[in-house]
Amino acid sequence: MSVLVTGGAGYIGSHMVLELLANGEQPVVIDDLSAGFRWAVPAEVPFIEGDAGDGPLVERVLREHKVGAIVHFAARIVVPDSVVDPLGYYLANTVKTRNLLEAAVRAGVPHFVFSSTAAVYGNPAINPVPEDAAPDPVSPYGRSKLMSEWMLRDAAEAHGLRYAVLRYFNVAGADPNGRAGQSSPQATHLIKVACQAALGRRPRLDVFGTDYETRDGTCVRDYIQVSDLASAHMLALRHLRATNESLTVNCGYGDGYSVLEVIDAVKRVSGVDFTVELAPRRAGDPAKIVAAADRIRHNLGWLPQYDDLDTIVRQALAWEEHLAARARHTNAA
Repeated sequence: MSVLVTGGAGYIGSHMVLELLANGEQPVVIDDLSAGFRWAVPAEVPFIEGDAGDGPLVERVLREHKVGAIVHFAARIVVPDSVVDPLGYYLANTVKTRNLLEAAVRAGVPHFVFSSTAAVYGNPAINPVPEDAAPDPVSPYGRSKLMSEWMLRDAAEAHGLRYAVLRYFNVAGADPNGRAGQSSPQATHLIKVACQAALGRRPRLDVFGTDYETRDGTCVRDYIQVSDLASAHMLALRHLRATNESLTVNCGYGDGYSVLEVIDAVKRVSGVDFTVELAPRRAGDPAKIVAAADRIRHNLGWLPQYDDLDTIVRQALAWEEHLAARARHTNAA
């Protein structure tokens, strides 16, 4: 049986494809290439350029490739953008997930792994925040993902679908072997943006808000390395196959770094003292959110390999250098 990866040409999806191949699985990718790259998918992996919310297309792919599980990454993910364009986010993240679920049910796919987010918690009253904390998203992005979680739960009750919801904290870094990374030049991930500033690809780095109730006034986040996250998905898929029991888990390390601490790490690893400017808060940004990570370790046996900020930064810098070399080669050709 194959595993369908929606958004498999994007940042996290491309790492998931590598993880599946490493574990002897047969991935199939659907991606509309709005944020992904065709070159990010290995040549031996079947690739369909299309919309993961196109029900008839997805159902045809599910049947033709004998898909036994779906890992769903395709989404829009920028919190401030969701505040400006909430209807666009509800379409991309909620309506299209609904269509994908319908195709899965119609094709009899038994297992569904869903890319959710810590944004469903909003501004949690306690940190680290556990999975049973009451969700209270403060952005359309978080609400769009929470609605999808509700749909999954209801589909499981009605149709016997079994699911794993993985609530990501802040994903960062790149494949340690240099095969994949965050490739979108417009990405807003802090570590990527800071690495671009260190390499001279941005004139400065803006820090949004310095008056939060945190240790240095800037937002605190739990940064999880992307290959560790992909391995969590693989373990979640194995859990579904072995137990046929749905679950929801946080994906984070259980500790956090402030924006200024991340900037210091990038300056330290790169050896570049790039320009940093202070800016007002962005809408929808919680002050602090760190994962309670006991459940993923206990229920899935997850053992992260790259829980080190300098290591994550070093990987991100190496990938940015790779992208720059790739662009020079393409331009020269």
